[in-house]
Amino acid sequence: MRLSTLILGLALSALIASSGFAATYKTPEALLDALYSFDTDKAGDDGPSPYSAFFSDHLNEMLQADIDNTPDGEVGAIDFDPVIAGQDGKASNVEIGKPILLDDRAELEVQFRNGQVVTLYYTLVKEHGGWKVEDIADQQGEQPWSLSALLSETQ
Repeated sequence: MRLSTLILGLALSALIASSGFAATYKTPEALLDALYSFDTDKAGDDGPSPYSAFFSDHLNEMLQADIDNTPDGEVGAIDFDPVIAGQDGKASNVEIGKPILLDDRAELEVQFRNGQVVTLYYTLVKEHGGWKVEDIADQQGEQPWSLSALLSETQ
């Protein structure tokens, strides 16, 4: 049983890693510009999220664990699109803030309209030669949330 778990883990890591090499973003702003320009309708099924190519290995692993631990027919910890902070709509008038760089980490905010003004806080990490999303948080909404906290609660 341990061997099959190890093989499954290696296969999942390879899948996540291969989606991580799809594009390399040299700056935090380039990553977020590409993320907010991305058409999720054209996303492949090669990861646990339509945004897997933009997400860090750790965030993709957490998303996959949530999928794996959610019974069939039930919704997992994330029942909305974290990039637009809602279930419907589209981000318009996107403004990407100046990043605060801390070694291989960056923090910055993104503000946009999706029915109302939304401000999200991003934590990015340098991985595979470029920047990836490690976490997304909405600290100003009616119900503040962090993607990593929501995913941690279910594990």
